[in-house]
Amino acid sequence: MARALNIAEVFVDRHLAEGRGARTAFRFAGRAVTYTTLADQVNRCGNALRERGVGRGDRVLLALEDSPAFAAAFWGTARIGAVAVPVNTLMTTAEYEFLLDDSGATAAVVEPGIAEPLRAVAGRCPALRSLLATGGAFEGALAQASPALDPAPTSAGDVAYWAYTSGSTGAPKGALHTHDHCVAAADRVGVEVFGVGPDDLCFSASKCSFSFGLGNTLLFPARVGAASVLEPERLTAERAFEVIARERPTVFFAVATLYARMLQVEDAAGRWDLSSLRLCVSSGEALPPALFDAWRARFGLELTDVIGSTEALHDFIANRPGQARRGSTGRLVPGFEARIVHDDGQPVPPGAAGHLLIKGPTTAPSYWNRPERTAATMLGQWLRTGDMFRQDAEGWFYFEGRSDDMLKVAGQWVSPAEVEARLVEHPAVVEAAVVARQDASGLLRPHAFVVLHQETAGTAALAAALTTFVRERLAGYKVPATIDVVAELPKTATGKIQRYRLRGDVRGTV
Repeated sequence: MARALNIAEVFVDRHLAEGRGARTAFRFAGRAVTYTTLADQVNRCGNALRERGVGRGDRVLLALEDSPAFAAAFWGTARIGAVAVPVNTLMTTAEYEFLLDDSGATAAVVEPGIAEPLRAVAGRCPALRSLLATGGAFEGALAQASPALDPAPTSAGDVAYWAYTSGSTGAPKGALHTHDHCVAAADRVGVEVFGVGPDDLCFSASKCSFSFGLGNTLLFPARVGAASVLEPERLTAERAFEVIARERPTVFFAVATLYARMLQVEDAAGRWDLSSLRLCVSSGEALPPALFDAWRARFGLELTDVIGSTEALHDFIANRPGQARRGSTGRLVPGFEARIVHDDGQPVPPGAAGHLLIKGPTTAPSYWNRPERTAATMLGQWLRTGDMFRQDAEGWFYFEGRSDDMLKVAGQWVSPAEVEARLVEHPAVVEAAVVARQDASGLLRPHAFVVLHQETAGTAALAAALTTFVRERLAGYKVPATIDVVAELPKTATGKIQRYRLRGDVRGTV
């Protein structure tokens, strides 16, 4: 018989039952939201959705910024046995229509500015029966709903949450995650790896509409009765410093790009107090050693590099706080296994690069309605991550690049991440991305795009200096043959560089 489990009970109800109702669950807009208030809103939301015909297994699209409304809608959906489908709030109308149609969502809870575009396409999404916008209809529905609601008798293996991929390699795919996946991610990553405890205050630059942000903001703190900062705005570097100085979080989660941008803010260490932070977690892209060094030198804080995926819900390889190894993504998260294999699926020799497969307690069993993609990615209990890694004799993993980003130069594999890490060691470079480009003879050579410090001009002399700089640190076949200076690199909403777009955008050199 399946084990009974409803995540709304685990992450919300339990704190009231154990006497923690008065503890702060969220810091939002300068005020505290307690677990008692959260539980009230969760129950009201669940009842409001039920009154609008949402039943067990139905999908509820959530196009919401990080706010108490998101938390109420996510946990309220799970409480009635329905499936929460959080999505980015910066999509086009066509993208929302695709997600509504693909998920078959029967209800949507959205920001006011998204409501009208969704109403315009609702007629082409026959499953959609109810649309609630915050700033009026949603709050009114909660006010009229009962605060009493027993959780649906869901089981550990019932689907609670769909995490759509960011679509960096095609149309988004919905990875299916269960109630027990959410608990396992909180336990294995939040508690066992990051050591999140009841006195922590978590602040995530990545939003709850993405699986990384959902874990950081909702799952990890609520597992232990801690709190998180809800910040609806998209974070600039200065805004991140302002929130940290004002709210005093103990744990900060961000992508490597934001850390790089924060390092460019003049006199940041003097203008803002970061002394509340005990842990800074970096995800989304490989963390260059130069960035690791610069952050520690500037702020006296270690950047803890990790890697996860939408399909795994959160991290599967991570450094441990206070034990981070410069240049390494870390070691396996407890409960996970890994294999590094050739294209044919056979193991690579020790220390060699290959395709990373993982197996663990939070991996999605399938994509929704994508049998071919499921067959290519979910290999029984093993998940093909799409990442290239190598592992040393001590069990430390080193990221080499995405499988479709690796370059074959002079018959040898070149890791874009390795070349990029060398480029950003140069004091003129903020960010770098490396792709393949054909030379005059038709052979593939590395080509680099770089973002420079604001005060640095892109010149032919600089390009030559960068080339020399990399040649002194890497084998010749890894050195970029040409270099472009760009204002910014194309990225997904989660901060990952979209190298496939750069491959179609190789222009002149500096």
